[in-house]
Amino acid sequence: MNHKDLDVWKKSMDLVEIIYKVSTKFPSSEMYGLTNQIRRASVSVPSNIAEGAGRSSDKELLYFLNVALGSLAEVETQIEIALRLGFISDVDTVFKNITEVRKLIIGFRNYIKKKTNH
Repeated sequence: MNHKDLDVWKKSMDLVEIIYKVSTKFPSSEMYGLTNQIRRASVSVPSNIAEGAGRSSDKELLYFLNVALGSLAEVETQIEIALRLGFISDVDTVFKNITEVRKLIIGFRNYIKKKTNH
């Protein structure tokens, strides 16, 4: 399976771009704090999807999809923190993209689970 063909991977790559753009608005004092953390978490989402797709079993793929979901939850939490601290204000698009990626990961995970049970 080529991860580059997966819509879930493509959308999560779009999310990385959004996170990088949004996090440029964070204070420079956060370069090694929240900025670094949210960027690493966002990069982890498509990276884990790619790693899972490159593995030899559906069991491994499911594991990495779950890791990607965890990283996505981190990103969502870190956006909420940035919002509460006043680093950013317009986050509707970010949350919309996070929700879309979450739905795609869960849908892909459910498809793989169903496929392996038959």
